[in-house]
Amino acid sequence: MAVFVQPAGAETTPSGAGAAPLSRAEATPSGGQATPSRAEAAPSGTKQSRPVYSYDRAIRESVWVDTGLDGDADGRTDRVAVDIVRPREPARQGRRIPVIMDASPYYSCCGRGNESQKKTYDAAGRPVQFPLFYDNYFVPRGYASVLVDLAGTNRSDGCVDVGGRSDVLSARAVVDWLNGRARGYSSRTGGRAVTARWSSGSVGMIGKSYDGTVANGVAATGVRGLKTIVPIGAISSWYDYYFAKGAPLYDGGPDWLSDYVESPDAKARCAAVQKRLVDGAPRSGDWTGLWSERDYRPDAGRVRASVFAVHGMQDLNVRSRHLGAWWQALARNGVERKIWLSQTGHVDPFDFRRATWVKTLHRWFDHYLLGIDNGIEREPMADVERAPDRWSTDRVWPAPGTRNATLRPRTGSAPGVGTLGLRPARPGSTETFTDDPKLSETDWAEQLGTSTPAKAGFSTGPLRRDLRLSGSGKVTVTATPSTRSAHLSAVLVDLGPDTVRDYAGTGEGISTLPERTCWGSSSDGDSACFKQTRAKTADVGHTVVSRGWADLGNHASEHTGRPLTPGRTYTITLDLHASDHVVPAGHRLALIVAGTDAGLIEPPDTTPRLELDLARTSARLPLVGGSRAFREATAGGSSAAPEKAPSRGIRIPHTLRPVPFANSQGGTTS
Repeated sequence: MAVFVQPAGAETTPSGAGAAPLSRAEATPSGGQATPSRAEAAPSGTKQSRPVYSYDRAIRESVWVDTGLDGDADGRTDRVAVDIVRPREPARQGRRIPVIMDASPYYSCCGRGNESQKKTYDAAGRPVQFPLFYDNYFVPRGYASVLVDLAGTNRSDGCVDVGGRSDVLSARAVVDWLNGRARGYSSRTGGRAVTARWSSGSVGMIGKSYDGTVANGVAATGVRGLKTIVPIGAISSWYDYYFAKGAPLYDGGPDWLSDYVESPDAKARCAAVQKRLVDGAPRSGDWTGLWSERDYRPDAGRVRASVFAVHGMQDLNVRSRHLGAWWQALARNGVERKIWLSQTGHVDPFDFRRATWVKTLHRWFDHYLLGIDNGIEREPMADVERAPDRWSTDRVWPAPGTRNATLRPRTGSAPGVGTLGLRPARPGSTETFTDDPKLSETDWAEQLGTSTPAKAGFSTGPLRRDLRLSGSGKVTVTATPSTRSAHLSAVLVDLGPDTVRDYAGTGEGISTLPERTCWGSSSDGDSACFKQTRAKTADVGHTVVSRGWADLGNHASEHTGRPLTPGRTYTITLDLHASDHVVPAGHRLALIVAGTDAGLIEPPDTTPRLELDLARTSARLPLVGGSRAFREATAGGSSAAPEKAPSRGIRIPHTLRPVPFANSQGGTTS
């Protein structure tokens, strides 16, 4: 495969990777290539694709790919709409090009990105606007941008099945078509056969939220030709999106999301699919065959693609539990991978680290889709945001030297205000709390040093040294309920002042500004210029590091819940969400065990009082340096309870909805 590359340091457009972005005035929104200017900054001696192709003269076309499925049971196989923009010059020269593909249900219902961009078409139905910057930036550099309407959405046939076979196989069919293994047509019905002779067969899938989830699912099929995926805030198991070991995270199921994104004509023909989504996802939280079909982790061994995963550690929509479990599965199977972890909520890296993101993504696609040896696969695996806009790197992730340490709660000087350390509690030691579904993790943490009836809190003394958590932990709870049902929450807290991104506020850690920067070339109807953002921060007295939830009725099985017997003791392990956080010297590390985490899980149908058996309750945490590091950080420190004054934190909204939910800036966080 021939590709135009040029050594770093050669002339390029101002919006090239590593260069200062164009101002709105400097861009060419009305068409044409931006004026060449300063050099792209790339590692010395490497090569990279260059913006040598015309964007305003690029080929824009639509193809309908046959999925081989008949999801809407109309007697003919479904076709999904595929909108393409690709440079004209390589085709004229007989050269084939790679593909950057985003398969999404959001192109007509909800929009993509911080500005909620939708696809637009001219009077003849040809695509005009492609959301996001991928087409503007990469098409001039010799890539095709391919946007797929998932089955049942926008201009596609079929039905939305929320992460199931229809979603995944409709996107996979497009990868097959790009590799000559599936059929494409010039129209939704009938039409002439269309082949992708211009495609090299090398495909990279990218996308945030639902889109990144589909990329995970397609990669897990092992499809040939998919060279890399870039899942951003993506789901790895749909059960974990709606439940946490039986505890419901929303008051609805996948049928709500399907109804939200389906096209109007799909709604009329997909009632049977909707019913299957309702019947297969009971609100009991029991695992069914529907969830098995939508769990991609067991198939991580089939993944042929490299994976560049991006996730917000404070994502309260697609929680970092998804990232942690998927990452571990990929690691066990030796998948080549890279990771960015931010302090944001459900936010695209284009909106929290724009210049570095464009540069890194450019090099990533150049390496895995064009075969350019730029060394990116040999660079540090992990970038972690330590404070707003301040990042560190690690050779691997979790961080080198990370080992599990078992920390244990003990009673303190007041009820519900205990200590956290390496020594187990005396047999018979207990703490009690009563579930209050009006209170959240913020309420509990703000009163950690005070005896309150709705939580039990345990903290270290002030640390003598920094203590770093890196990865996914677990909390094992042994409790005796007073009623037949109980939901549990376990929350890790850094007690101490800090400035963090306001992940639960408007923008989920970013503020959107009126000024724009431009990334690539523009044409009539598709601008390369996007609103700038900056970190939206909050000064806090404590920071929630990680959290996990469970229905105590799932004590005997992660897949099936049972009514509890009041007065009987049960043990269950809660999975904490993946995180990477440094608790600084002088701060305290705390564990809170409580009931309903308001705004994040739904309450049980009773109001239980729970008695914790502290001798049989523990937290298994991934600490850099393990137990030894914890011992050194806490040696000689006071074990007195934290101060009783309220410690302000990030307050969780009490109404969260499944993706996408609207934000108050006028867009969506989809």
